[in-house]
Amino acid sequence: MSDTGSTTARAADAPHPLRWQALGLLGLAQLMLILDITVVAIALPDMGAELGLSRAALTWVVSGYALAFGSLMLLGGRAADLFGPKRIVLTGLAVFTAASLLAGLATGAGLLLAARVAQGVGAAMVSPAALSVVVRLFDGDERNRALGIWSALGGGGAALGVLLGGLITAGPGWAWVFFVNVPVGLVVLVALARILPPLPRAATGSLDLPGAVLVAAATGALIYGLIRAGDEGWLDPLTLVLAGVAALGYVLFALWQRRATAPLMDLGILGRRSVVAGVFVIAVTTALMVGVFFLGSFYLQNHQGHGALATGALFLPVALLTMVAAAASGRVIGRLGARLLAAVALVVTAAGFLVPVLGSGTLAMVLGVSVAAAGLGALFVVASATALGAVAPHEAGVTSGIVSTFHEFGASAGAAAVSSTAAASIAVHTGVRDASGFDDAFLVATGIAAFSILVVGWLIPAKPKEVAHR
Repeated sequence: MSDTGSTTARAADAPHPLRWQALGLLGLAQLMLILDITVVAIALPDMGAELGLSRAALTWVVSGYALAFGSLMLLGGRAADLFGPKRIVLTGLAVFTAASLLAGLATGAGLLLAARVAQGVGAAMVSPAALSVVVRLFDGDERNRALGIWSALGGGGAALGVLLGGLITAGPGWAWVFFVNVPVGLVVLVALARILPPLPRAATGSLDLPGAVLVAAATGALIYGLIRAGDEGWLDPLTLVLAGVAALGYVLFALWQRRATAPLMDLGILGRRSVVAGVFVIAVTTALMVGVFFLGSFYLQNHQGHGALATGALFLPVALLTMVAAAASGRVIGRLGARLLAAVALVVTAAGFLVPVLGSGTLAMVLGVSVAAAGLGALFVVASATALGAVAPHEAGVTSGIVSTFHEFGASAGAAAVSSTAAASIAVHTGVRDASGFDDAFLVATGIAAFSILVVGWLIPAKPKEVAHR
């Protein structure tokens, strides 16, 4: 299992004979990490009812995982370079699998939330290290094919997650959304340990632990403030203090990155206009997407009375439209340009979010969210094309890491924001059937989408060639 040795002559001179099998196993691991957001969202109402969890605790079940995943992903990528990607993949899988077992065994909020954070830590190790392995095992056209398969896992994970969440929760119960990771994780761990070659280290130096602590603490304060606002109000003194702490934490992080010998994030890349635009789009898109899954799960189950299985099935068109729109957008973005495509997609998204406000019931919810999902699917493509089109080839890796980090931050913040806005309607122990909180949350989502049209119109260059060569 050691990665410190040199590669064999066969690995150096020829493609690894088991590279496609390795890709399948690494892809299964990545799919498991992606599933763990959407599959859990469908199980939240049952989980809250059985464990007696508050709305805030249920929000942290989603946000805690995404927070740890996002804030530590760059650190995980750096660790893969320093200690070898095989070692980090295997260690991360072990952590994620053990944490999944603990989450399924949880009988209260404390252990469940700790296990979810530990899952995020494991995911932050596996995801960047696994991608590093894929890049090293494949070359040329094969690498492009492998990366295409890897990229398709995002939309596939969302689609599969909503259906599996309903099937598992309606069948063996919510705990099995975590237990199912255990046998899968163990099989993948053992198989990868046997077939992956001992890939060498790609860098020397140290881990930026202070940077990781600062960004995680700042984001944690921000998420806590957003969740607290749902119960205590947006002008609550502690909520405002938490917002200030978050802002200070981000400032300190930026200052530290300028001094650190091995910084966690390249602020020079993050300062480029197109990269900022891509980061903004991915954060907003993921926040809206995860917020929709969070809201819809509670609306369809607690307010409309659907079971977990029916809810999963009702969400399937949402996930499928996201994938279809993403695929179609990849074919037209070169002709339309990222700015125009982003504006059209945001108009569609905002219009979709208005449907559940203007109408009511299951049909209005599913129809509106499905329309919005088409816009969100296109925005995922815009985010990647805009951010990665602005950097040189040797900067693509770190830029991808930055985009992925803000993807998880968006997920964490989105769940917290919509939970607070719809707090009265999401309350799980009061038997409240008032849907006004859901209307408020969808109006906020509409406003965010509409405001984002102005932002992307300013940030994203007008012509496709400017995105590619800026």
